[in-house]
Amino acid sequence: MGGMSPLHDDKRPAYSRRSHDIAPFHVMSLLARAQALEQAGHDVIHLEIGEPDFTTAAPVVRAGQAALAAGHTRYTAARGLPALREAIAGFYRRQYQLDIDPQRILITPGGSGALLLASSLLVDPGRQWLLADPGYPCNRHFLRLVEGGAQLVPVNAGTAYQLTPDLVATHWNEHSVGALLASPANPTGTVLSAPELAALSQALHARGGHMVVDEIYHGLTYGMDAASVLQVDDSAFVLNSFSKYFGMTGWRLGWLVAPPAAVPELEKLAQNLYISASSIAQHAALACFEDEAMAIFEQRREAFRQRRDFLLPALRELGFRIELEPQGAFYLYADVSAFTDDAQAFCAHFLETEHVAFTPGLDFGFHRANQHVRLAYTQEITRLQEAVERIARGLRTLPR
Repeated sequence: MGGMSPLHDDKRPAYSRRSHDIAPFHVMSLLARAQALEQAGHDVIHLEIGEPDFTTAAPVVRAGQAALAAGHTRYTAARGLPALREAIAGFYRRQYQLDIDPQRILITPGGSGALLLASSLLVDPGRQWLLADPGYPCNRHFLRLVEGGAQLVPVNAGTAYQLTPDLVATHWNEHSVGALLASPANPTGTVLSAPELAALSQALHARGGHMVVDEIYHGLTYGMDAASVLQVDDSAFVLNSFSKYFGMTGWRLGWLVAPPAAVPELEKLAQNLYISASSIAQHAALACFEDEAMAIFEQRREAFRQRRDFLLPALRELGFRIELEPQGAFYLYADVSAFTDDAQAFCAHFLETEHVAFTPGLDFGFHRANQHVRLAYTQEITRLQEAVERIARGLRTLPR
């Protein structure tokens, strides 16, 4: 009949196979339940979402307001505002002593936009990137979206939950075209050193592979600064974002640094996929690199360090196994096999009985996912203290 959607034999709409293959964020259903509990009057402590509790810094908000008042509400060039690309290049000079041509920088709608460009450029149908398991789930889903795939490589504390040259050699096959690394990593918070990045670069280039590195949590490291892959491999593709260290989650703004030869193709993709990133967000982000804003970001970094240094030993004391101290991001990836082999049920128990929300390992891959959970230390220490008390109480009522 006219106007009717085609149906499968089981009467479900005939949507694309790729849409069915992309799994939902399990944490989002958990968040929805947490919000329902809040609406019912319960006090929920949120340790599930990877979003800082700090609002956007005042200098950035003022810059956004000024951009609106000045009428900066039109499209920008697909590669982004020249002034913002210059500012990011200046940031690389100060932070990493790197001279990055601003022409190599593309401004994107969030770090996700950068990942969309990189995967669209580098992955043909049937080709694959190596990814660590556990890892950020959207990475493999973007690969599926472009009809490529993810070769998930099981990792553990022995390799700091990161790929190594030996793992690349073991898992590389005729379908492999590169690897996507993350440093600091989500969900584990581990960081790759400059020598480790150089060794991985050598392993990939020896096989004709691309090196793509997610540096979205750069800036949020504790007692050290993370090395950029561009310090050891100028041909790498770097994904970054204004969401984490710069605290602009809802503004949806990121960037991609690419080799010069790739820029024209990436620009063409950007023109077609999203035209340009938000002009208002780009004007606001210019304020991120001012001294006043950077001082705020550094204060927040110290606050995250203090939170980590409280929550890590507190959870270990309760029996959560966290083998490595995370060097960056704001997550603890905890082995809960001493308590359960069903991390989803474990998370549900604490949400329903103690109103503490954290994320099951299933959101981050498949390797021992049912024995792991991720907790985000994105709350004030007083709230983290209350969370630990509730978790201790919940462990006593946990079904065995």
